[in-house]
Amino acid sequence: MTRQIVLDTETTGLSAESGDRIIEIGCVELVGRKLTGNHLHFYLNPERDSHEDALKVHGISNEFLRDKPRFAEVADEILRYVEGTELIIHNAAFDLGFLDKELERLGRPPLRSFVAGVTDTLAMAKQLYPGKRNSLDALCERLGVDNSGRTLHGALLDAELLADVYISLTRGQEALLIDLGEVGAAGGDAPRIDLTGLELPVLTANAQELAAHEDVLAQIDKASGDKTVWRRVETGL
Repeated sequence: MTRQIVLDTETTGLSAESGDRIIEIGCVELVGRKLTGNHLHFYLNPERDSHEDALKVHGISNEFLRDKPRFAEVADEILRYVEGTELIIHNAAFDLGFLDKELERLGRPPLRSFVAGVTDTLAMAKQLYPGKRNSLDALCERLGVDNSGRTLHGALLDAELLADVYISLTRGQEALLIDLGEVGAAGGDAPRIDLTGLELPVLTANAQELAAHEDVLAQIDKASGDKTVWRRVETGL
């Protein structure tokens, strides 16, 4: 089954290029579009203080982070966890920008070189809901994703919420395939129904329906300048 990792970070500020660092990373695993409970979560010592505006968002104090590991100490564990997977990130450019900068400091290649691909749920939501607010909170409200009973916190909470949002955004035809797969997994192939003895009635159009059909064809033919294929076949042209 496809293994997907939903990832979120918290940072000291908004600009990795200006020296802001990651202070928290949270990942949850999806296998077969279901949460497995195999989470990865770290608070990190960013070796600098958070901006005041960032503190208001994540609420993680500078003092709390003083004794936490540095990114360099957990980089290998993070890379092993995500290696070969599809990453699902909301506003992927932001998180990847910070992760790539951390890896660059260690002389490592960008994160995309370790994973099979990246799906940006913000870009996906903008296509589905153009002109609307598409923050994680807005999507949770729109899609009925409830966070009132969550016990996880910070980046890990957001990653778990995003997993539910992603599943809701991609539900539809794929959900039918999942249901069929579950039937197959439980008892081999899906049950087959013998239809050979079933006689299907042939319903022919009545005079009114035929007249309406001809009227539609005539309108299409007129609009095309008498160049429709069926008229050419009828006249032998």
